[in-house]
Amino acid sequence: MKLRTQVGIIGGGPAGLLLALKLFRSGIDSVVIERRTREYVLSRIRAGVLEWGTVEQLRNASVNARMDREGLVHDGCTIFANGKSVHIDFKKLVGKSVMIYGQTEITRDLYNELDTLGVLIFHGAEHATLSDLDSELPSIGFTHDGDKKRLDCDFVAGCDGFYGPSRQAIPANERREFEKIYPFGWLGILSETVPVSEELIYSGHERGFALCSMRNPSLSRYYIQVPLDDKVDNWSDDAFWNELALRLPKKAAAKLETGRSVEKSIAPLRSFVSEPMSWGRLFLCGDAAHIVPPTGAKGLNLATSDVYYLHKALCAYYRHGDSQELSRYSRAALERVWHAMRFSWRMTTMLHRFPERSEFENRIKASEIEYLATSRIGRQMLAENYTGLPY
Repeated sequence: MKLRTQVGIIGGGPAGLLLALKLFRSGIDSVVIERRTREYVLSRIRAGVLEWGTVEQLRNASVNARMDREGLVHDGCTIFANGKSVHIDFKKLVGKSVMIYGQTEITRDLYNELDTLGVLIFHGAEHATLSDLDSELPSIGFTHDGDKKRLDCDFVAGCDGFYGPSRQAIPANERREFEKIYPFGWLGILSETVPVSEELIYSGHERGFALCSMRNPSLSRYYIQVPLDDKVDNWSDDAFWNELALRLPKKAAAKLETGRSVEKSIAPLRSFVSEPMSWGRLFLCGDAAHIVPPTGAKGLNLATSDVYYLHKALCAYYRHGDSQELSRYSRAALERVWHAMRFSWRMTTMLHRFPERSEFENRIKASEIEYLATSRIGRQMLAENYTGLPY
């Protein structure tokens, strides 16, 4: 069975769905192909801190009603390390905020809007293959409900994550990959408890990193640093709460409300970038091209900035016949990617305990915290990057 559209989108996560919605609003047709079921996609627990640029993109796409109603606007966060608490006042330092609203909820909102608009989404689309990407007639082959299908299109957007086929479709001799694997992971739990703080707390303790976050006023998200080879089964709820309390500022630990976890998992930390982010008629977005440690809250936000650049380039092509923006897409997206990589790396190295860190490196880490505590410019730089650099 043959299908035809203007933009074929591989991946039904937030990047692919947001791109499909923005294209629809601009009068450009697309079809989304997703390997997993919708239920599986919506069951994934992911990020919840939105840069203000991401908030504005969702508003511009008119998919913001529930976010504006239920999301939590944060004007700052706290960095705690070496016995010092440093408050980073985003609003005062850079005039911006962030929004706490879960990636799962964004995905659900996007699905609902696309369903209303009638945008075609194939779930359970297996064995996707990309063909003729260096021609004017690229196509995506896949199997759906046991039938083989082919989607012919003008362009392919690879929004299919780290393990999807899109990045691998770029010839190996045209692709360069950069990677850093960190020697630890994050053990995270979701609990139906009141968050310990109205804002996020990042704690760099001698026992290891900890993070206090939330999804809403009665749903908390907490993390602690664990060895890379640790297992979820090694951690009872009580053991987690006890360890978390040890790593927090004393005032926060005293207010910590504990309870049964409703989700518990360990996520490894990695930095990864694949260049270029385009080849022929293929354009990569999100985790297909880059992975950041969650310390700087940049994963979802980088995906939405990719969508911003690609949507802008496709509009220029279809409205004015101008392909220059498409040719500049990879360079524009990667510039912002590497800025986010630097920030996430800095936050990760500043706040985590590394197994083989030298005493010199420990002193540098202590100096970083002291600099934040005493320098408005240092706090301003952190706030600028955390709330999101301009597109």
